[in-house]
Amino acid sequence: MKKFLAEFFGTMILVLLGTGTVVIAKGDVLAIGLAFGLAITISAYSFGAVSGGHFNPAVTTAMWINHKIDLPNAIGYIVSQFVGAIVGSAFVLYFVKSLGLPSTSLGQNDFPNISSLTAIIVEILITFIFVTIILLVTSDKFGNPNMAGLIIGIALAFLIIIALNLTGGSLNPARSFGPAIFAGGSALSHYWVFLVAPEIGAILAAFVARYFEN
Repeated sequence: MKKFLAEFFGTMILVLLGTGTVVIAKGDVLAIGLAFGLAITISAYSFGAVSGGHFNPAVTTAMWINHKIDLPNAIGYIVSQFVGAIVGSAFVLYFVKSLGLPSTSLGQNDFPNISSLTAIIVEILITFIFVTIILLVTSDKFGNPNMAGLIIGIALAFLIIIALNLTGGSLNPARSFGPAIFAGGSALSHYWVFLVAPEIGAILAAFVARYFEN
């Protein structure tokens, strides 16, 4: 249960700080990227020792493929991550309404300027890079446990900066689900992209990381 709670809190913090920077602080591209990156770093160093610090269903999928977590725990992690994202977005919604801001803008992921195919390619690519970095920096053979949280946070920040004006930079099905269910509209109807594409990227990353480790 402690592992599941750690995944819940870590994902909640990620969504709250990241999307809160988008809609409450109205941050620019750099601020938004750093908010998500530093949020994952904070969560990793705070809760990572308890659960391993996935905070992302795609990461959990890759860890399961590479036998770093068993199926029952993987399912528990993913459920906890989705619940954490929903709670984080609920807080953002509450704060947005308190400020009298539009409740349809909650830092949700969408792709109004590109096609679905391009969005899928973007999310597969950035998630593949992100999860590959996570798997290698936390591996028994190549890992650097003291620096892992910082490296992962920096990677996430720059990948989101690159993808922000394309898809909003999800890399995480739970992170996209929380805002989408409250904002609705195209973010919800397009959610399948942010569910499928990161998972494909993570699966590819799992096999690439396994190749390097063997």
